[in-house]
Amino acid sequence: MESVCESYRESFKYRAQCPFLLNNIMQIRNIAIIAHVDHGKTTLTDALMRQTGALTEGVSMDSNALELERGITIYSKNAAISYKGTKINIVDTPGHADFGSEVERVLRSIDSVLLVVDAQEGPMPQTRFVLKKSLELGLKPIVIINKIDKLAANPRRCEEQVLELFLELGANNQQSNFPVVYTIGRLGIAKFNINDESDNLAPLLDAILAHVPCASSVELETKPLRMQPFNLGYDNFVGRLAVARVYEGSAKANQSVFIKKPNGDTRSGKITKLFTFDGLKKVDISEAGAGDIVLVAGLADIDIGETVTTDMEVEPLPAIAIDEPTIALTFLINNSPFGGREGKFVTSRQLREYLERELEVNVGLQVNFDSTDSFSVRGRGELHIAILLENMRRAGYEIQVSQPQVIIHEEKGVKSEPFEEVIIDIPAEYQGLIIERLGTRGFVMTNLAHSHELMRLSFEGPTRGLLGYRNQFVIDTKGEGIMSSRVIGFKPYAGEIRKRAVGSMISMANGKALGYSLWGLQERGVLYIGPATEVYEGMVIGNTSKGEEMYVNPTKGKQLTNVRASGSDEAIDLTPPLELTIERGLELMAEDEYLEITPKSVRLRKQYLTKLDRSKARRDS
Repeated sequence: MESVCESYRESFKYRAQCPFLLNNIMQIRNIAIIAHVDHGKTTLTDALMRQTGALTEGVSMDSNALELERGITIYSKNAAISYKGTKINIVDTPGHADFGSEVERVLRSIDSVLLVVDAQEGPMPQTRFVLKKSLELGLKPIVIINKIDKLAANPRRCEEQVLELFLELGANNQQSNFPVVYTIGRLGIAKFNINDESDNLAPLLDAILAHVPCASSVELETKPLRMQPFNLGYDNFVGRLAVARVYEGSAKANQSVFIKKPNGDTRSGKITKLFTFDGLKKVDISEAGAGDIVLVAGLADIDIGETVTTDMEVEPLPAIAIDEPTIALTFLINNSPFGGREGKFVTSRQLREYLERELEVNVGLQVNFDSTDSFSVRGRGELHIAILLENMRRAGYEIQVSQPQVIIHEEKGVKSEPFEEVIIDIPAEYQGLIIERLGTRGFVMTNLAHSHELMRLSFEGPTRGLLGYRNQFVIDTKGEGIMSSRVIGFKPYAGEIRKRAVGSMISMANGKALGYSLWGLQERGVLYIGPATEVYEGMVIGNTSKGEEMYVNPTKGKQLTNVRASGSDEAIDLTPPLELTIERGLELMAEDEYLEITPKSVRLRKQYLTKLDRSKARRDS
């Protein structure tokens, strides 16, 4: 199949010869693939690209190291395929609620969405979130019932649930009359009817051509350029890149343009380079027409949602609205006794520079730089912040963060806080425990249903009640439960919630932890460290089951004598420690603790390391 981008290299020659053109205009379809996490978006996108020759075996859209490790999509990505004389621009979006800001801005730049739903699980919280955003923008989705080969799959019931969701979200008649395609993404199979014979994804590609409106036209090409970035990137050679949709006119390399903010403020700039997508590759081009999605270089200060135009008088495109953050925490330099041992970047200036760069591409993040040695950071959820911290440690940064706190709004004396909808699938024997746990955290059960030997429980409650619960949920359900959540907005403050049932086990000595000491301490709670781990005074080495702070000496060894007898020495039998990760640390930490993160270690510590300093701090507060 002819490569779009090979022809694109010589734009005018391309327009004259390319068989994809109708009335000298390239036929373009722009789609985004949206779904709940782990419903098969990326697998299906990879299969589409492989079948159209845009991707080789063994290559995936999820190329980021964290995405490969976790098996989830974190960053939205662009790709392009060609099919039956049409260029199809595809945007693969994240499925986790914490990365909803990635989805929101993408939906503004495309003309239809492929809504992927697991044939067994049916619509989940993030399905509702992304579908609601799509319907509000007037998009007409194509519904894909995926994973129909699962043993417990029920495509018919799943389709009914999707229709109910459409109607519940206020879809109009045209949106509710959606086309349905049944797929097995991992095998690259699509069908219009479940009983059809198929060995490829041609039915899905045909549905895209039939139901997604063409983004290009002669009328749009003749207008002045109007282009809007919906994502940002960076290239070591050309600097900042804007991923943008050309709505009207043509964008050209070396073109002088005006950049208009949504409020009308205007500045000038110049496009130095243009790139388009061929599969996952970026290819240099000289011109891009209306309807295409391109990467633009040369506009160093461009921001998401601004309008790039050649006519100073043209109206700016509507701003891209993003849901506001829900949690806040403080980032500080690592000033612990072990600070500077492992990291390459350890100063507040270096920390500030990283966060400033992150703000350029991470629109769901907000940072307050008023202080010189600490920064207030706001994000969309614990996973959103954890991914940021993981990227920082892998880049060689050392950092400390405070306990995440939900953002409380107050208007006219009334406090409001973010609430979440939680859907839990668990075996029936755990339902009583889960209802009790979430009930004490301010959640109210809104629905209960049976689904293939599992109970599906729906709850609504404050976000702060969910902070620190996911680890406990895994323990309570012995790893057999699935929990999904989404923010549903701000509601009146739910009152006090007591979440932390354990206390901290605090080291009062410096040195290496010894197995003999840890053997005696493990009966008092759960340890976070093992033998030979270096500790310092004020470091949290575990938790106590009684819920109170306990000061311990993990470096204490056994008293030695010259008498040895096989019957008098006890065998030291240590339970494996609970290894701290960034996400687990964010859940476990207390309000007066910091999570210390370095390239090789994650530790919990008290904000004030000595008992005397902690007593003074309590008196002063």
